Amino acid sequence: MTSVDQVKTAAAAAAGFTSRKEARPEAASPVEPATTGSGRPVSRRVRNRRGGRWWTPWLFLAPALILFLYFKFIPMASALTMSFQDVQPYLGNRWVGGENYATVLSSDGFREAAWHTVVLAVGQTLGSMLLGLALALLMEGQGRKLGFVRSAAFLPVVVPIAVVAELWRIMYHPTEDGMLNSLLGLVGFGPSGFINDPDTSMVSIMLTGIWRGAPYDMMIFLAGLAGVDRGLYEAAKVDGASRLQRIRYVTVPGLRAVLTILFILAAIRGLRVFTEVFLLTNGGPDGSTEVVMTVIYKLGLEQNRLGVGAAGAVLLFLATLLLTVGVHLFRRRGNE
Repeated sequence: MTSVDQVKTAAAAAAGFTSRKEARPEAASPVEPATTGSGRPVSRRVRNRRGGRWWTPWLFLAPALILFLYFKFIPMASALTMSFQDVQPYLGNRWVGGENYATVLSSDGFREAAWHTVVLAVGQTLGSMLLGLALALLMEGQGRKLGFVRSAAFLPVVVPIAVVAELWRIMYHPTEDGMLNSLLGLVGFGPSGFINDPDTSMVSIMLTGIWRGAPYDMMIFLAGLAGVDRGLYEAAKVDGASRLQRIRYVTVPGLRAVLTILFILAAIRGLRVFTEVFLLTNGGPDGSTEVVMTVIYKLGLEQNRLGVGAAGAVLLFLATLLLTVGVHLFRRRGNE
């Protein structure tokens, strides 16, 4: 047999083998393999692992959720129920409907306290955010000394509020020998009554809140500044922008999301102010620093009108909720 004949024979044999292989049907798989979004098969082990992973986060969150449920959500539901009742401990509660809300809203003391709360919240929110931004701009960087200065500036946040209030009470001593009055005397101003004077008591408490809240805002601003593109600063500097112009046109727009979050947190902190007012003035003098939280405390625990106090707490919660939702809607509309 010639070499040509051998080649033809081998080609014919190969063609016959291929035709027989194609004619033989593939064994059908009883179960179609699972595939991912890209079409690649997923093994049964991976599928089982994914299916059993959903409960793992809830397992870790369970202790915190139980504590929140028992110490926060259940008391909130109880307060909502109490706001519609005349609460009489050991004697049984009596359903009064919206009478507690009418009592709260028609009270001159509550309306004045609500106005004081709004003024204090606005002042503390704007003051702490502006001071926090200024501190963040001054302490931005990676130096070791800056880390120490940041820790020192953050101390007012971690110090207990009772200690802070007592320190400021000492500094606000109304005599000429008081700490702040001594400093005012050096520049030619007379002594001030501070928290003992109805004209200056609200501003004095506001300054205390700003001093304590600004370091917290500073840390969040520092985290936000780390995400601002450094190239924008260089481009603005090349274009001849001054320091203030770079802050206005680069820093502030880059911190828009941070500003929204901080505004909500600071506003809620201002609306719920209680401890510093209670410890410094307890609403005095002459009711000049009475806020919603101190009114609720006095109604519920001092006058034993728990239903009226619960109604005031519900109204404060609704005001906080409306503020939060309103800020989110305003931000969403601005982003569109």
